[in-house]
Amino acid sequence: MSNKTGIKQALGVAVLTVSDTRTETNDTSGQFLVDGLLQEQHQLVDKQIVIDDVYRIRAVVSQWIADPQVQAILITGGTGFTGRDSTPEAVSVLFDKMVEGFGELFRFLSYDEIGTSTVQSRALAGLANETVIFCMPGSTGACQTAWGKIIREQLDSSHRPCNFVGVLKTRAEQLSQG
Repeated sequence: MSNKTGIKQALGVAVLTVSDTRTETNDTSGQFLVDGLLQEQHQLVDKQIVIDDVYRIRAVVSQWIADPQVQAILITGGTGFTGRDSTPEAVSVLFDKMVEGFGELFRFLSYDEIGTSTVQSRALAGLANETVIFCMPGSTGACQTAWGKIIREQLDSSHRPCNFVGVLKTRAEQLSQG
């Protein structure tokens, strides 16, 4: 929802790249998400890269869920089926509510791009402590699909008929409670 003035609401967003090989210099997926959220006038609260480890992922995400400035979390990487892919296991236990439609829609849209390989994506989303969390594959192409065709509109307070902004605490409310 838009605020009382009808002006698009800027959100506080954190970006996490889950990878054993990415660094700030070669993290094209995380940087794409940062550029996208800034272009939409959201505020980058934090950006980190962690190795694909359940407890390191969970620690960072838990800290952001508790942070009154973070209203949305974008996670790229760790959603496949290799032995090291553990983002869904790390994050899903933190959800108060699942957003089943995100993973379904992501796989539907990516089918046109990568065919049946989309079944190996475990993209997911959920809400935790009035924070929306989107987990997407680590490829820049997957981030472009997720951001451009789903997430951007769902973080837009003016998007109709609905968006996630209406279920997130406002930053002013969160800061006054902290």
